[in-house]
Amino acid sequence: QVQLVESGGGLVQAGGSLRLSCAASGLTFGSYAMGWFRQAPGKEREFVAAISGSGGNTYYADFVKGRFTISRDNAKNTVYLQMNSLKPEDTAVYYCAASFLGVPTRDSSYGDWGQGTQVTVSS
Repeated sequence: QVQLVESGGGLVQAGGSLRLSCAASGLTFGSYAMGWFRQAPGKEREFVAAISGSGGNTYYADFVKGRFTISRDNAKNTVYLQMNSLKPEDTAVYYCAASFLGVPTRDSSYGDWGQGTQVTVSS
């Protein structure tokens, strides 16, 4: 079955950087769009970024444009989220997800999810 395993989360000071990774198995990786979502305590899960199967198309939530970069290495079955200029409001559990449906930004379009990795940004 499909497995998505996130890593790279942690505690960082405001203004710092982290790179999240999501290793995928059990799927033809290059055929799937990959997305990153996040959920802060007491809030709904929200879209962060997505990338097409080839990596040629990317989409970002407005609140991360210019700070976060999504990328993928299809040879390694891995998608990344480079997060720069982190803010305390970026604190959340970050999830990666896989979709066979274009490059969606809605979580309902993603069928497979990782377990999440915690990102905490201190002020």
